[in-house]
Amino acid sequence: MMLQSIYEGAFEPTSHGFRPNRSCHTALTCIQKYYSGVKWFIEGDIHAFFDEIDHEVLIGILRERIQDEMFLRLIRKFLKAGYMEEWQFHNTYSGTPQGGIISPILANIYLDKLDKFIKGYADNFQSGEARRVPPEYTRLSGKIRKRTLKLRETTDIVKRQMLIEEIQVLKRQQLQTPAKDPMDSNFKRLRYERYADDFLIGVIGTKEDCRKIKQDIKEFLFTELHLELSDEKTLITNAQDSAGFLGYEISVRNNATPRKTKDGKIRRTRLGNVVLKIPGETIRNRLLSYGALKLVSHNGHKVWKAQSRDYLISQEDVEIILRYNAEIRGLYNYYALAINSGILNNFKHIMQYSMFKTLANKYKCAKKKIIMRMRVGKDFGVKVKQGNGKERTVLFYNEGFKRKKLSYEVNDTLPNGTVYYSRTKLTDRLAAQRCELCGKEGVALQIHHVRKLKDLKGKKHWEVIMIARKRKTLAVCKECHRKIHNGTQD
Repeated sequence: MMLQSIYEGAFEPTSHGFRPNRSCHTALTCIQKYYSGVKWFIEGDIHAFFDEIDHEVLIGILRERIQDEMFLRLIRKFLKAGYMEEWQFHNTYSGTPQGGIISPILANIYLDKLDKFIKGYADNFQSGEARRVPPEYTRLSGKIRKRTLKLRETTDIVKRQMLIEEIQVLKRQQLQTPAKDPMDSNFKRLRYERYADDFLIGVIGTKEDCRKIKQDIKEFLFTELHLELSDEKTLITNAQDSAGFLGYEISVRNNATPRKTKDGKIRRTRLGNVVLKIPGETIRNRLLSYGALKLVSHNGHKVWKAQSRDYLISQEDVEIILRYNAEIRGLYNYYALAINSGILNNFKHIMQYSMFKTLANKYKCAKKKIIMRMRVGKDFGVKVKQGNGKERTVLFYNEGFKRKKLSYEVNDTLPNGTVYYSRTKLTDRLAAQRCELCGKEGVALQIHHVRKLKDLKGKKHWEVIMIARKRKTLAVCKECHRKIHNGTQD
């Protein structure tokens, strides 16, 4: 908290990792907003960053703003604490401890030097106020202006019609002509966004400019921060191709096709726009990681098919469907900014049939029977008995995959399935509609969970309850859940 209060206000807005109200989504949204018209991408990657942070350089950076030597010694002890692996103690001579509570902000303090270097570099790199207007576009604009003035002065209906048709022809020609010279060598710009040790630079300039930028950054990292820029992963990519950043494919449109805007005017609205896409292999890799997909032979060909996740069979039906919903919603929440977010329907389709097969294996029956049993109109779901004796239906995900704009309610973390592994019946606890902390009844419940019980200190009432019950989950009302996360719940 002390480090954050000292440094947070001094960080550059181009830094998005491990900061309040910033995330992968804010970095991607800045790219979408500010990288329009770039010609090249530089995909930056620092080799083994967290393992190679130089302790002396880091302490020197901290000393620039902090004169308390006792505090600096405490930071040094964090860095030199070492780690245990297979019951063997290992010293740490460089890097920050992975998972350490201060490692993220120390990483940002260290790389803030890079952020400020590139900020100054971009100021010196840029040149020109605007791209040059091509002579052909200027000539057409002049013709349109002359005929428009003549049209205002003409009263003859036939001549007016002829002038209107000429203006329309000239405007169509103008729409096919670039309004700015994309190869103007006198106009240069550089944009930069960073998340942890990954960064993406957008350049309006030549490929030779990009090579020089890459080399200058490499030299700065090596001489000033004692870090190595990975040559294999730091790629220079044409912006019309796809650059990879934070799990997205990023490219710039070269589509000059005119289209109508909301006000009915014809404009080339897509030319130079940044496009965010879900990579083709993302869905397949995620399904494979869940064990919901397998490669089988069919008519002499290898095809992908949904498969049962047998490790979920011991769970309640509602726990299984809630887990699938969380995994679908988690992937969608992260990739909701993508222009092709609709392809997540394929992901949902495979997950749905994986769920049917999992439940079919659980009840030793045919998949068709499970589908008929779960059918709820156009959807699928399972029924849960509530504390008042009434039943409610928990539906399989049916909210669609519409593209979203940035919202801080859109979480960019992966779904945490720990809550759905509880050995006690989650259905009974949810059905009771009674907060296990404050005792409030007849309320919608949320599940608070921890990774390990041994992480709880037992200093707060809710921790005591979880330790006593030997349970990593706690069914609480929304108000109690908010207080737990805010640290205001006793």
